[in-house]
Amino acid sequence: MVVFLFKISVMSEFLELGISKDLVKGLNELGIHTPTEIQKKVIPLLLDKTTDLVGQAHTGTGKTAAFGLPLLQKINPHSKETQALILVPTRELGQQVQKQLFRYTKYTDKIFAEAVYGGEKIEKQISRLSRTTHIVVATPGRLLDLVRRKTVDLRKVKHVVLDEADEMLSMGFKTELESVLNAMKNVQSTWLFSATIPVEIEKIIKRYLSNSAKRISIDSGNVVNQKIEHQYLLGEETEKLNNLVAFLNARGEERGLIFCKTKAVTQKLAKQLISKKFATDAIHGDLHQKDRDKVMRAFKNGKLQMIVATDLAARGLDIQGLSYVAHYTLPDKEDFYTHRSGRTARGGKSGLSISFVTPREIKHLKNFGVVLGIELIPLGEE
Repeated sequence: MVVFLFKISVMSEFLELGISKDLVKGLNELGIHTPTEIQKKVIPLLLDKTTDLVGQAHTGTGKTAAFGLPLLQKINPHSKETQALILVPTRELGQQVQKQLFRYTKYTDKIFAEAVYGGEKIEKQISRLSRTTHIVVATPGRLLDLVRRKTVDLRKVKHVVLDEADEMLSMGFKTELESVLNAMKNVQSTWLFSATIPVEIEKIIKRYLSNSAKRISIDSGNVVNQKIEHQYLLGEETEKLNNLVAFLNARGEERGLIFCKTKAVTQKLAKQLISKKFATDAIHGDLHQKDRDKVMRAFKNGKLQMIVATDLAARGLDIQGLSYVAHYTLPDKEDFYTHRSGRTARGGKSGLSISFVTPREIKHLKNFGVVLGIELIPLGEE
């Protein structure tokens, strides 16, 4: 009886936000019981009425559910028309979003979402889109290709989501993004989510969102996942590799991501780790899509224990069960540190973010701690 009452109480947190019982049942099966900060603020707002929204929050804060759950409730499953569009910067993020929408709807009327992106044969995507598709999740370039071929009809789209909008611009999709937004004439609501709001994003907001658009910002103190422990190991540059190797050996069979700032360092480190018998490989911006897919398949299948990655190459990755994220070289900005660290401690689990720093870098790292409101602990200390 106690267990039953507990289930009702955890379910009610999403029910109280306005999420339907069938969607909540799917969330509970996924182990999602407690709404995150952005979900608490955004979901009731988007369910209450048709509104434009600007949501500022980092990776790992629960943005997909924040816009995905209200979007699913606005879809008419009995209509065969495409009613919503979610634009994303990368193939991996598109796949992740589509997969999450599918999981959420296990106990609801059938709502069909398809992900389309570059790097896959367009004929396969055209074939999938010939079936009922309520929601299209797309990268801007591939979507335009499909629109030109008249295999995607945007005329009936009522709801548009721009996910990781700043990344779309930084990856050079500004022209394509604007072309897509200009092509839709019957949009009732546009929801823009971005980790940062630079000048170019403000221009997009001003041009394509209403003057009454709501703004929700999750400040730095709430952005960082509280289940991530932040540690660091101080040493000279010449000691970094040995320190990393010692750390990896101590973690045993645990899986993780190792971040570097540049392609050159990423490739070099991966080769060094391979020579020391670690099951690893590298992904970076210059990697061909088929080679990137090969690495990701090997990692997800358990053939690789870790991946060495650049920041841009790792955007959109959603790999469950990562025990740690290692910063072999520190990023320049705290936003990137948060994006990196957010790859661990997913789905309510705990995780570790560890930085390998030199005496010259320690001040830079501690500044991240101050700005983000996190405690940085030397490795080995409680």
